[in-house]
Amino acid sequence: MNKLLTTLFALAVACATGSVGAQTPAASAPAPAANAAPAASAPADPKSLEAKTAMCMGCHGILRYQTSFPEVYKVPMIFGQSAKYIAAALNEYKKGDRKHPTMRGIAASLSDQDIQDMANYFASHGKDDAPPLPDKLGKEPNAQVAGLLQKAACVSCHGPNLSKPIDPSYPKIAGQYPDYLFVALKAYKTNNNPAVGRSNPIMGGIAKQFSNAELKALADYVSSLEGEVTVRPESRFR
Repeated sequence: MNKLLTTLFALAVACATGSVGAQTPAASAPAPAANAAPAASAPADPKSLEAKTAMCMGCHGILRYQTSFPEVYKVPMIFGQSAKYIAAALNEYKKGDRKHPTMRGIAASLSDQDIQDMANYFASHGKDDAPPLPDKLGKEPNAQVAGLLQKAACVSCHGPNLSKPIDPSYPKIAGQYPDYLFVALKAYKTNNNPAVGRSNPIMGGIAKQFSNAELKALADYVSSLEGEVTVRPESRFR
């Protein structure tokens, strides 16, 4: 097992520090939960689960870890994210609806059971003893951002505080890294690029209404809110 973990960890770090980096769930309205992997029939074996998640930890288990593809930005926080969203996102990478090369390669190597086990693991390891979030936006936006939020109708899918989505296959976006949110939103505007882009008719239609400057303003505001997603580094990454 130690040899397996070492190999997986080395592979993850090598991929993440090369010309491409990890990318996962973002500010999106992904495919419905029906497209996510089926629920696991039994809890995953701890040793097996440790092996499955080892390659993820090389990027998502390091606080404020940055990747360089398609530009320099921090990989998203996924601890405490919805299991159905993580599963839906991995399945989108597996199908090619999300085109990030590293994440597509990782997702293609996973079985449906792997995806469900990993999604359940990250969803169940959120913030410890965190106070309940407010039922509405915890910080008033300025006039510009308020107009952008209304035009994008963000709360209609991601919830009144942007951390309680109306469907668990949609992501919690409050408190996510701003540069990651910005890159993810731009990906929905990207067409005809084999290595960059996300195919989602809802988010594509929304993102294409805005300039990149407006998307950045939205990402900065959403990131400033208190959220539930976090990073839980292993001791070796602290």
